[in-house]
Amino acid sequence: MIKDVTKTSRYAEIADVLAEEISDRPSGARISSEHEIAARFGVSRAAARAALQELEGRLMVRRVRGAGTFVNRPIDYVLSQRKAPSLHKTVEDAGGTARTVVREIRRVRLDERRAARLERPEGSEAHLLVRQSYINGLISGWSQEHIPVDLLPELDAAVHAVESLDSILRQMCRVTPVRAWCRVSYTLPGPEVAAGLEAERHRPVWLVESLSRDADSALAVMCSDTWSRPDSTRIIVELDGPWNQRTEGEWRA
Repeated sequence: MIKDVTKTSRYAEIADVLAEEISDRPSGARISSEHEIAARFGVSRAAARAALQELEGRLMVRRVRGAGTFVNRPIDYVLSQRKAPSLHKTVEDAGGTARTVVREIRRVRLDERRAARLERPEGSEAHLLVRQSYINGLISGWSQEHIPVDLLPELDAAVHAVESLDSILRQMCRVTPVRAWCRVSYTLPGPEVAAGLEAERHRPVWLVESLSRDADSALAVMCSDTWSRPDSTRIIVELDGPWNQRTEGEWRA
């Protein structure tokens, strides 16, 4: 059976037209709905939906359930020992705008893995900070950050007043956080993370595990696990070499 090429490729033609139209629109700008696209091009809702799915596959749009379809511009998120381990600063350097929302903050006892990473006794107290992040108004990440209580006794009030955890550590603890170690992987999100990212559980996301130290004293000040949507960020790792004169193996957790 010979397929009707005109019909089967119509959605791709529509996607090309829409792609050109939105190429200079800002990230987060709303675009036409399926119904509006179908009416404009004289096609079925299925064809309009396929055109938007094509643009979504090109990472040019983000479809948000119950809200609509928006222009999407993934940013280059650079992980480097020469850059402060700050979401807000990293996104700003990439030309975007970041925002974080605190979803949970409480004291926990460090398990064996995180205690070893932070070089504290297992069972010692740390603040667990769970945050949802946005880039240019669209959900981008979900993070779990652990900060030892012996470094910063009070955190609750600070994170509700200042979004940047890097700034809080610099101002309240008089430390200069640097990224001493990180590991990047591509993994399927668990239920909580998938819900926080508003992502489907069968679609992999970035996972960045990181340890930050004080540049002067080498004290471990924070470890974090951050899951990021691939349509929001392109993770770039710059291998700068050891961040000070000690070897990388000495700081690896």
